[in-house]
Amino acid sequence: MDFHCLNSRFPADLYQDTSYRIVPANQTKAATVQDTANTLGLHDTLRHGPRSLAAEVQTQGGLKGRLQNWEATQDNAKLTVQRNIYGMHAPMRLLMERKIVAQTSPFVAAMSPSNVHLDILMGRDAAIAPADIFLGMETGPSLDIHDELKKKGL
Repeated sequence: MDFHCLNSRFPADLYQDTSYRIVPANQTKAATVQDTANTLGLHDTLRHGPRSLAAEVQTQGGLKGRLQNWEATQDNAKLTVQRNIYGMHAPMRLLMERKIVAQTSPFVAAMSPSNVHLDILMGRDAAIAPADIFLGMETGPSLDIHDELKKKGL
């Protein structure tokens, strides 16, 4: 059985960062003129390509990148702890279960699309997000059961 098709995070990504990092790492900055300068202090275009001012200017602070990677870092720390306590099979099994549950789409026409099974496996079953409360009908699914049956081909 090929595990690469079940989850893109296994096994390569699981081995990449096996640290107990709680806060995401700071984003790496692109190379600047100081990094690509030759002995005269000028940008070496032949070795490093044309100079890009957009790469040199940092438009975003480090906080935005850390907040975007927060959930992935927390998940990676939990998987690392599971691997060290229970063995390699525990995070591998959890990742495979997440992939299988994420591929299934429950058919409930009158309710909002939510994957409770995936929320439980991700550990988000006790968390209440703003989308859980403020989901209006303009963004919700259609309540027409006939259209839903036509989409499913029943």
